Amino acid sequence: MADGGLKTAEIVPDAANARVFRDALGRFATGVTVVTIQGPDGPMGFTANSFSSLSLDPALVLWSPAKASQRYPFFAAASHYAIHVLGQHQSDLPARFSRGGSGFDGLDWHRNSEGVPVLPGALARFDCAQHATHDGGDHLIIVGQVLRLALEEGEPLVFAKGRFGSFTG
Repeated sequence: MADGGLKTAEIVPDAANARVFRDALGRFATGVTVVTIQGPDGPMGFTANSFSSLSLDPALVLWSPAKASQRYPFFAAASHYAIHVLGQHQSDLPARFSRGGSGFDGLDWHRNSEGVPVLPGALARFDCAQHATHDGGDHLIIVGQVLRLALEEGEPLVFAKGRFGSFTG
């Protein structure tokens, strides 16, 4: 066999095999981001690996929050937000901004000129204005126009197969 003896099963994704679909998606390593907004009662954050570049001209990026999230309505309605691309040194942040996490409690942060809370130390930060939204099944695709960005040196935090880690080349 040309594939080294491995046999590949072909599966049509549906509700009955959602776990297999998730496992297949987990084979694609992604970076890890925290998206922040100013919520009605203070700063809010959302851990997301559904971040992607979209356009260079104009500068557009996208991310996709799950509609089932309790924080979804606030992020879907936010006119401005910041996307923080996390470095390996920030491996504690995804859990802080996931369901039941401690969020901004005890963290150092400040506001950008649009009033959005921003976290220091991210490898990249994209300050965005909401440009468009599109239905994406159980997620919403949020397109943001990048107003400004910030860069720092470091190694990226990576997510694959349900685990956080690092890239080794």
